[in-house]
Amino acid sequence: MRTPLSRVSRRGRVTLVVLAVLLVLVAITDRAFDIWADWLWYDETGYTDVYSGILTTRALLLATFGLGVGLIVAVNLYLAYRMRPLLRPHSAEQHALDRYRMFLLPRMGTWIAVIAGLVGLFAGIAAQNRWQQWLLFINGGSFGVKDPHFGVDVSFYVFEYPFYRYLLGVGFFAVVVSLLGALGLHYLLGGVRLQGAGDRMTPAARAHLTALVAAFVLLKAAAYFLDRRGLLLGQNPSVDNLNGASYTAISALLPAKEILAWISLVVAVAILVFSNAFARNLVWPGVALALLGISAVVIGGIIPAGVQSFTVKPSPREKESPYIQYSINGTRAAYGIADVKTEQYSSNVTVPPGDLLTDTSTVPNVRLLDPAVVNDTYTQKQQVRGFYEFADKLDIDRYEVNKTTQDYVVGVREINYDKLSPTQSNWQNKHTVFTHGYGFVAAPANRLVCGGLPYFVSGFLGEQQRAAGEECQSSTEQIPTSQPRVYYGERMSEYAIVGKSGGNDSEFDRPSGNTDQYFTYDGKGGIGVGSLSRRILYATHMRETNFLLSSVFNDDSKIMYVREPRERVEKVAPFLTIDGDPYPAVVNGRVLWIVDGYTTASTYPYSTKVDLRAATTDATTGEGTFAQQRQDINYLRNSVKATVDAYDGTVTLYSFDDKDPVLKAWNKAFGGKLVKPSSQIPPDLQNHLRYPVDQFKVQRDLLSRFHVTAPNEFFSQQDFWQVPADPANSGQEKQPPYYVLAKMPVQDELNFQLTAAVVPRNRANLAALVSGYYVDGKPVLQVYELPDNTNIQGPAQVHQKMVNQDQARQDITLLESSDSRPVFGNLLSLPIAGGMLYVQPLYIRSTSQDNSFPFLNKVLVNFGDYAAYANNLQQGLEQLVAQANNGRTPGGAQPPTGVTQPPGTGTQPGANDALMAAAAKVQSAITEVRAAQQSGDFERYGRALKALDDAMKAFEDAQKAAAAAGGTQPSTNPSGSPPASAPPSAPASSAPPG
Repeated sequence: MRTPLSRVSRRGRVTLVVLAVLLVLVAITDRAFDIWADWLWYDETGYTDVYSGILTTRALLLATFGLGVGLIVAVNLYLAYRMRPLLRPHSAEQHALDRYRMFLLPRMGTWIAVIAGLVGLFAGIAAQNRWQQWLLFINGGSFGVKDPHFGVDVSFYVFEYPFYRYLLGVGFFAVVVSLLGALGLHYLLGGVRLQGAGDRMTPAARAHLTALVAAFVLLKAAAYFLDRRGLLLGQNPSVDNLNGASYTAISALLPAKEILAWISLVVAVAILVFSNAFARNLVWPGVALALLGISAVVIGGIIPAGVQSFTVKPSPREKESPYIQYSINGTRAAYGIADVKTEQYSSNVTVPPGDLLTDTSTVPNVRLLDPAVVNDTYTQKQQVRGFYEFADKLDIDRYEVNKTTQDYVVGVREINYDKLSPTQSNWQNKHTVFTHGYGFVAAPANRLVCGGLPYFVSGFLGEQQRAAGEECQSSTEQIPTSQPRVYYGERMSEYAIVGKSGGNDSEFDRPSGNTDQYFTYDGKGGIGVGSLSRRILYATHMRETNFLLSSVFNDDSKIMYVREPRERVEKVAPFLTIDGDPYPAVVNGRVLWIVDGYTTASTYPYSTKVDLRAATTDATTGEGTFAQQRQDINYLRNSVKATVDAYDGTVTLYSFDDKDPVLKAWNKAFGGKLVKPSSQIPPDLQNHLRYPVDQFKVQRDLLSRFHVTAPNEFFSQQDFWQVPADPANSGQEKQPPYYVLAKMPVQDELNFQLTAAVVPRNRANLAALVSGYYVDGKPVLQVYELPDNTNIQGPAQVHQKMVNQDQARQDITLLESSDSRPVFGNLLSLPIAGGMLYVQPLYIRSTSQDNSFPFLNKVLVNFGDYAAYANNLQQGLEQLVAQANNGRTPGGAQPPTGVTQPPGTGTQPGANDALMAAAAKVQSAITEVRAAQQSGDFERYGRALKALDDAMKAFEDAQKAAAAAGGTQPSTNPSGSPPASAPPSAPASSAPPG
């Protein structure tokens, strides 16, 4: 006797239903609250058209594709039900299926609706994520460029092709699901049988199923026709990393796709006719499908493979040459490098460096502050409070101060919430007290004071700092701001609640003397959160009960969130790819974050694809610059310049490429007013726009190959370049590009430009210098290409040459064996005076203190055959000139003046004693500098540096006297005394007071 199955009681069933309904209601309510909160955010920023447009498009796609696919599945399941046989033969198979029929048939309509609804819901949810493809599909315009094979405008590939592909995918999905569902239902209801005598399929079931198979084959015919266009997006099998059609694709695959499309049409008709009108069985349809499969293998696979192996491989250069040319042209057009200006720069290693001393453009503006190194210096010297901090990598911009334009290392003082003490980290402090940063801090990139520190000219907090009578910062604000408070910044990861609380100012503003100043936000940023309904909303949205329990809220309270500039622009314009390095600028007295936005595509014909993350990752990525998402693109434009006001969060989008068809399509999709025209960019903002970093990196990588425009030379790859490893780091990360203010060859004036050196593939010498800058608001990409017959050293070679100078090597060795470490800054490559000037700052950082910071100690300089190691750039240039005039061996020890006799012959008795005494004074001065550094006393530290400088000069005089007298010079000893073979350097194991 079968044991009856346990059944859930009626009360249990009701409970389960109630719980399920509650879970659904909670999910719907939570999603509704998220939409409400997003709507309020878009309303506050003034971009509700964007949000409503996205929501409407998503809803439209969800409904259209969901209902469409669901209806197709429902109709086919219903047909299978209606076509069921009224009489079924008696067999064990049919008897086994009876129990399932008894369960399904009474509620078949419900089951069909549920299954079709779930399938439609799945299709609709997938479709609503294609909202960007749909908006481009219906709003895209002409590129004005046609592909070289079909004569079709590029807009078809960029705007239409992706959506057609998606439509085919949805069609295949709907047909396959319908086919499988109908086949299963026909079998369940007896229309299809696996056992028993007679036909295995009723005529109605056969007609239904063969019609679905024919529909699948028709879709395959459409796919073959579309594949023809897709060949222009493929990979060339004869050339590495080159996209576009190849000889085999055009000569074999293109006709194969056309033939297979027509075969598919014939097979679809054959399936319908032979299975129902003539043979009324599945033999001939099966034969037709087999022939289609064999044709696909032979025509679409074997023949093209044979063409590739026996026609192309014996002479690939000749066969692929025209297609390589198409790919070169397409890639250069798609990435904006078709108009690159190439200049032959005949740099010479033997050119004398004398003109460097008289240069009045580039040399005075050589940047010695590395924004990737000195962030801790900014933090320690301008922090004031422990929770203030600057970005991991500072930024470079140019300003006109006292009628002189120069570049500055800039940053804003922000709150680092991780640095709040445990007692400060409660909810009220984090979200209502420590709400903002304060101050735009800048220092000239070419000026150092007080023993290697930046000379700060803006953003002061605290007292003026001095050392040995020297000002360590400007006494006046040279870059003044009308509103220095920073509510929106790169470190603003937490939401903030602002507004009056109990009638008092509650937000910590800044320290002032021995007291703290407090502030109440009065700007237009933020969303009102004073009402009970808003507090309930944000309690749910933020998952925080304090919105309901805290007493800090009143009618004036507002909430700020999404406060990071990149995220803010990305939310306003989700179709843009955002540059990884936003930067602050003072524009008309306001601190604005400037963010570069890119329009991208991945279906530009004959354009080579680039992994955006790989192309933009270098030695500084992740340390103050954001890594790009991993995505393959083959079209890139810096179409938008966006600004985010640091005080009120206002986001403004400006068109920077009014001709970009992709940006035009997006602007049209959102009412035509989303992006302001470039003519409305304020002049002061225009002065702070710069060539964007990530675009430059992509273009630099591509120019490493696509500077070669002749197809035969491109195929050989002999003239390809590569980005060198960063010599400032020990790893193999690519050297980042650097912003410099310089006047380079063929340039009429100083330009703020982004530059990068490239080297020949698998070699280390310099091949070219790439520069990107703006002229009258228009981007210019320039390449200074060195002739093949020159052998100018590349960054890695120059770095090794400079650090292997006698004095540099000794100092670095001392550093590495003491409680400090050397930190190499950016290695700048500057074409000037007919040669290539390399400049690299050397910083020192203590390893014995947790709050240590780097300070500039020396400058490494190289020009042609000559290298220098000096206290500053001017001294370094003078050393280069002296070497050229005196015939010094490059990189070696400078020959002493006078006649040097062997030790022990003609020695003057007091020469060595004086030299040893001078060395001892230097060592004593170094000890005093270290002690002053640890004491934190700037005046003592300044006096110590002055004493060390005097001791070093005395040592040099004693050294010359000893050399002239033939005396024996003291050698470096294990205790860390300064080497006597050259003037001792500044203290290697100390840093300024921190």
